[in-house]
Amino acid sequence: MATYAQIDTSQFPLVVITFMEKTSSDEDFERYLSEMKDLYEARKKLAIIFDARNAPLPSLKQQQKQAAWLRRNNDLLNEFCAGTAYVITKGTVRMILRVIFSITPQAAPYKVCSNMNDAEEWARAQLSA
Repeated sequence: MATYAQIDTSQFPLVVITFMEKTSSDEDFERYLSEMKDLYEARKKLAIIFDARNAPLPSLKQQQKQAAWLRRNNDLLNEFCAGTAYVITKGTVRMILRVIFSITPQAAPYKVCSNMNDAEEWARAQLSA
């Protein structure tokens, strides 16, 4: 069975998170946020690519949870995240990202890309900076 998001750490410190087409339950979304927290609690510099090309639209409740998670973990993100690249091809998903960041601004540098190559190039450059 597909999960909401697959977190690939095989290229650490570059982490690739791929959102599946599966709509997340609140439990799936909480698990995803917990796994994200675990990445930062390792207290090692990293860069993340969020592959949201197939991402379903999160519910308003999940958008609010994401914004709250960003607020709670702002210090960890600020210290350990070199940058976050978002691969987004759907206008609605781009809009939701803007909504989340209007509630809670992103702590680390970020870039929205239309393909994985650009996202990886940018994320690796952030790690090298």
